[in-house]
Amino acid sequence: MAREDAVRCLRCLLYALNLLFWLMSACVLGVAAWIRDSLNTVLTLTAHTRLEEAAVLTYSPAVHPVIIAVCCFLIIVAMVGYCGTLKCNLLLLSWYFGSLLVIFCVELASAVWTYDEPLVQRSDMISLKSRMPNYGLQRYQWLTHTWNSFQTEFKCCGVIYFTDWLEMTEMEWPPDSCCSNQYPGCARHAHYHDLSDLHQEGCGPKIYSFIRGTKQLQVLRFLGVSIGVAQILAMALTLTLLWALYYGRQSPEPDSTMQPPPPDDSAPLTVTHGPSAEASGCSRSHKNCTNSPAASKFHQHQFEMERLS
Repeated sequence: MAREDAVRCLRCLLYALNLLFWLMSACVLGVAAWIRDSLNTVLTLTAHTRLEEAAVLTYSPAVHPVIIAVCCFLIIVAMVGYCGTLKCNLLLLSWYFGSLLVIFCVELASAVWTYDEPLVQRSDMISLKSRMPNYGLQRYQWLTHTWNSFQTEFKCCGVIYFTDWLEMTEMEWPPDSCCSNQYPGCARHAHYHDLSDLHQEGCGPKIYSFIRGTKQLQVLRFLGVSIGVAQILAMALTLTLLWALYYGRQSPEPDSTMQPPPPDDSAPLTVTHGPSAEASGCSRSHKNCTNSPAASKFHQHQFEMERLS
């Protein structure tokens, strides 16, 4: 009974861990896709600068294709582990343990290989101004769209201040994406009437903060560490369950409720004690002995023996 209770407890814990693997893997994929969209915008604005290299070093461990593939594979492995735990299948559980071990080694190697502290300074933000003169040109529509998307999403304007657009381009006012309330011609109206309608913070500090790390990146790091700890725990529980199931099948417990076989009623019953030899020769099937005193005594002994048996 103690071994059966332990096996039941191990199975419940593995069910919970597999469910946790599904949830955390889905969260990692969702947050990575969210970060990747903003990262592509930053990489477009910081192309061929030190900021681009720093952004790649910071976010490559989080959005690396290997990590994304590992999370997808972990979802499949968790399903196999759930089925193996449900059916107590030694083969599926062994495959589950081996897959978790391989995934853990890949994650650890990828984290060590891609980890590097980015070297970026605030003075590097000035290099972003070199990307501004091409704004609005026909052949750089992709750059124009990137600037507008970044300024709208991060609520900033220019590199240091919105006047950077007037210094680095031939524009008379900033783009409409600098407005807090955007509509066609809002930047022109704000430039001549109310500058407070424009975003007052530059995009340089926003990019610097993004490269140093965002809340989404911190969430990804926390999820990565949590998945690693859960994998170690799942492997330990799987080994314990495999040991319990294997040795439970090798040496089954004896059934303590088994009763001894009943006595054979077909064997002749012989009574060795009695006052006469006639009584000793009577059996239960002889009707001629029922009226004698010896027969009545014989039946009395027979009744007591059957009751005791």
